[in-house]
Amino acid sequence: MNAATVPSREDTQRRLDVLSAAVLRHTPEQALTVTDRFEALAAAHPERTFLVWGDRAISYGEANCAMNRHAHFARAQGLAPGDTVAVMVENRPEFLYLWFGLAKIGCVPALLNTHIGGAALQHAAGAATKSRALFIGEECLAQLATVGGAAGMPVPVHRLGGEGGIESALRQADAENPPPALRADVRGESSFCLVFTSGTTGLPKAAVITHARWLGVGEGWTALFNHGAGDVFYCVLPLYHVAAGMSLLSQVLACGGRMVLRPRFSASRFWDDVRRHGVTVTQYSGEMCRYLVNQPPRPDDRNHTLRMMSGAGVNRDVWVRFQERFAVPHLIEGYGGTEINAGLMNLDGPVGSCGRIPFRERSNVRLVRCDPDTGEHLRSADGTLIECAPGEVGELIALIVRLPGIAAGRFDGYADPEATERKILRNVFAPGDAWFRSGDLFRRDADDYYWFVDRTGDTYRWKSENVSTTEVTEALGDFPGLESLTVYGVEVPGEEGRAGMAAIAMSPGVPFDPQAFCELARARLPSYAIPVFVRLLREADLTSTFKPRRTDLQKLGIEPGPRADPVYVLDMTARTYVPRS
Repeated sequence: MNAATVPSREDTQRRLDVLSAAVLRHTPEQALTVTDRFEALAAAHPERTFLVWGDRAISYGEANCAMNRHAHFARAQGLAPGDTVAVMVENRPEFLYLWFGLAKIGCVPALLNTHIGGAALQHAAGAATKSRALFIGEECLAQLATVGGAAGMPVPVHRLGGEGGIESALRQADAENPPPALRADVRGESSFCLVFTSGTTGLPKAAVITHARWLGVGEGWTALFNHGAGDVFYCVLPLYHVAAGMSLLSQVLACGGRMVLRPRFSASRFWDDVRRHGVTVTQYSGEMCRYLVNQPPRPDDRNHTLRMMSGAGVNRDVWVRFQERFAVPHLIEGYGGTEINAGLMNLDGPVGSCGRIPFRERSNVRLVRCDPDTGEHLRSADGTLIECAPGEVGELIALIVRLPGIAAGRFDGYADPEATERKILRNVFAPGDAWFRSGDLFRRDADDYYWFVDRTGDTYRWKSENVSTTEVTEALGDFPGLESLTVYGVEVPGEEGRAGMAAIAMSPGVPFDPQAFCELARARLPSYAIPVFVRLLREADLTSTFKPRRTDLQKLGIEPGPRADPVYVLDMTARTYVPRS
């Protein structure tokens, strides 16, 4: 895009205004909930297809009855309005039945990542959410085994599927809508669900997703792209993340369309599914687009019904190759997050940009200068933070707004109040102001298009997952003979995101056992969090305050460096680390 083709700021703003007007229809005070919306659709269009699972077409009416059975079963277990309930189920219809069924009786489902186990699982269902029960799919029993089974959990466990499952009781449960009085106290600002985010430190945190926010996302996208009941949405990302569980699913309910649900993404069957079901809308991750464009070319690559894909994480090279090959009319790169109180969307801009803020005064987003090594914000003489000029890299922050009748700009926080407070910057530009700290670095150009640069702090993104370096360090920190351990993300040519690297120093005289290190990582970490590389340090590299020199190590990437440190790479087939050639 050259200067002559850059849309005017007014043109960009007009499109953003359409989105905003629809989002703002949902307020913190409203009585309408997500489950009210679903029940209304089921009543008005009981025979219309809501969900396609394999060869099954499940109607809105059928799905609503299944949700009701799960709701009445949960009530029979003593669960009541206001209770938090952990849900650990992979993509399948029962995930939705349970999630919405619990919400129908005023409970707050906590949607657990199906990869976690051990201390992270106990924490998620226990201290992080104070859940009253855990519903777990039989496909996740291996994770439950890492804590010794149901006996190792801090809450009662109900199993979906297999021997000892709750299916028999569900068949006997009432299929009628639960009394609306059970959610009489639920408002737009109430929690619809908790979604886990790695954050920047420690174990995963449970972020609050409100009814107003969830509904507003779907209304906004539907208004902007004119979705209708004939649209078919393709869900291949995990429902426990907001990309699928909020961004995509909320659009389905906003327009009354149908959703084709798959257990997981498959590059080889993606386009066949799109053609078979007439898919028109889907979500993507950067890795997903790269896998698709790396598939062997086919003569029917452009013969499809897909008109819109939205997501985050596509680099410029993949974007160009993808569009040249598949020609999807709308590939919408954006920026947002589970708990972030702002968002960006590239509706008209250059390839690779996350979006544009055409008029600064109409946005709550700012970029502020920070030290790239320490992450500390730079301040002017009067103590206020310093905004970045075009071309400068800085951290994205967003003003926290709490006004009657306005859901936008709110930071709903986490289940843990202390974790919420740690994400807030105060007295940034004026006494008493409060801003959400994203932990993400951006730059903006002279036309105010924004470009993602990197993440700050102790988190990196790999395989569409945010990985907490603290969580990995805690999981591997008691490896026998270990003197020091530093975990960070490194760039890998041809890959999206950053791969995990563990820089370790062994105690004098203790050799490094790559197979034992791999076994420990496999036992304690989800697959995406296992370090891909290990750098074996000659000695611990610490600052004068005994902190690891992570920035210096990151600059070395995956190369041996000036000290010729041995670098190992993960071989999952052999279940060990092998020297990098």
